[in-house]
Amino acid sequence: MRFVVAIVLFVVAFVGIGLGIAQRTVLAGPDHVTVETTTSGTAPVTVIDGSILNALPGTQTIDASGSETVFLAYGRTADVLAWVGDASYNLLEWDTEAQTLGSSVQAGLEATVPAPSGSDLWVQEFSGVEELTRKINVPADASILIVGDGETPAPSSISITWPLDNSAPWSGPLIVGGGLALLAGLAAFVWALLHARRARGPRRKQPKLPKPPKPPQLRPAKQRKAIEAAPPRGRRRLFAASGVAVVTALALGGCTFSGTPELFPVETPTASPTPGAAGTEDLPAPAVTRPQLERIMERIETTVAEADAEGDEDLAETRLAGPALELRAANYEILSSDSSQTAVPVLPQGPVEVILPQQIDTWPRTVFAVVKDENATVAPVAVMLIQETPRDNYKAHYVISLGPSTTLPDMAATAIGAPRVGTDVALGVLQPSELADAYGDILLNGDESEYAVFFDAETDTLREQIGAEYKESVKTSLPATAKVTFSNVAGDEDPIAFGTNDAGLLVAVELVEVEKVTPVEAGAAINPRDRVKALLGLSQTTKGVEARYGVQLLFYVPPVAEEGALIQLLGYSQGLISATEVD
Repeated sequence: MRFVVAIVLFVVAFVGIGLGIAQRTVLAGPDHVTVETTTSGTAPVTVIDGSILNALPGTQTIDASGSETVFLAYGRTADVLAWVGDASYNLLEWDTEAQTLGSSVQAGLEATVPAPSGSDLWVQEFSGVEELTRKINVPADASILIVGDGETPAPSSISITWPLDNSAPWSGPLIVGGGLALLAGLAAFVWALLHARRARGPRRKQPKLPKPPKPPQLRPAKQRKAIEAAPPRGRRRLFAASGVAVVTALALGGCTFSGTPELFPVETPTASPTPGAAGTEDLPAPAVTRPQLERIMERIETTVAEADAEGDEDLAETRLAGPALELRAANYEILSSDSSQTAVPVLPQGPVEVILPQQIDTWPRTVFAVVKDENATVAPVAVMLIQETPRDNYKAHYVISLGPSTTLPDMAATAIGAPRVGTDVALGVLQPSELADAYGDILLNGDESEYAVFFDAETDTLREQIGAEYKESVKTSLPATAKVTFSNVAGDEDPIAFGTNDAGLLVAVELVEVEKVTPVEAGAAINPRDRVKALLGLSQTTKGVEARYGVQLLFYVPPVAEEGALIQLLGYSQGLISATEVD
């Protein structure tokens, strides 16, 4: 009976091990599913909606070919379709029942599109020659855009591949169970052999002649005692047990396989979408995500740094506009005439600490951000970025240096964003459209200004540099043959305002200060100096000089309900933007 048990265990072992191995080989199913389609026509763009990409579970692998160059990018579906605009495009379609891929042409007014590479709308982008294969994981609210060079038809051959689970989870347990059955069978077989030997009883043996005893000194004492103490039957059992242990180690050492279900599974954390705040489901999406803006700022910093090094206004214009571009363009001209003059501060090359995107589904879009330099001695910079159209990139309209101890007001989270506030909104003690004129009056008249009661003077370091006392010192320093007058006006750039969490306002405005120096009598000459001289291009004039200084200002305007709260100047940037002879 014991031999029968051993044989049964051997059969179970071989069946289990064989079936486990077969599940990983001959019985294993496919590890992926691929669908493909071919587009026809001349449309320059192909769009794959996120619902198609998520029709089956798992990470998607996209393969596109059929043109000399292949460009692939993905972003939010609304952004992708906005970039396509009026152009004709191929829209891929999914047959749920047949699980097949097809396409249709969405006719438009444009037969070509601009080169999509480098657009600020894309979350990620890839390019290749003739064929491009990329593994991505696109959420349902995003879409893929595929383009050739924008002038020729989009790549015609497209396939999508999803992984399939063919891990055979019972393969491991079957192999492990078979191995255990094999060990049990070996143990049963050894047990049967030992029992059979004992069942035979004693046998007559031929007497053996006695052997002369071995001298004790030739045998180690411990070995001699162990041999004398161990009975013959115990030695045989010790040998058999050693053999079983060796077989057990060999069997268990070869039965570890991937894909075996865990008896006590440990949960592995997986990435999941961060839910928005309660009540935000109906709000417009924020203009950008944090990864998008970090990449946008890196591109802006690189472009502006290159433009600064070369003094290239055209290059700077690809990433700057408004007061920020005006200040740098004038500085490039000044440095080209006199390289000893000071350049405007560079944009920091550091992390983006604050991101406040506008809540908006249309264009133009605005984003406020604060960038900190890796060098702690360099002041952080606040920027106001605007994207005019889907096919335009973001440009920095305001670039404002913050004070070393500046504390920004509490603002909405990046994932939620905030609406851009109109210039005539009356949330604060002053409207955004009134700030430039009000602060300009303070710079002219100091504490005598009617607006001085609205602004915090203790933290305002700009007044010390260009305020009423500074202007008075300029007047007294001029020779008797010349006079100077000061005035200021609001700049051409519209104020940009965002609401804060306390119902206050964060506002960027432009102020232009005008300094006019003229002779007091006919024939007297004015000798401009330094930056004014370099920008004017004259060392002397009898007509007089009008210098205009651009001042970019960032204010926090407290809410009306906060009685006694004062408007705070958070940061500023200022410099010469023009110098002309007086008519």
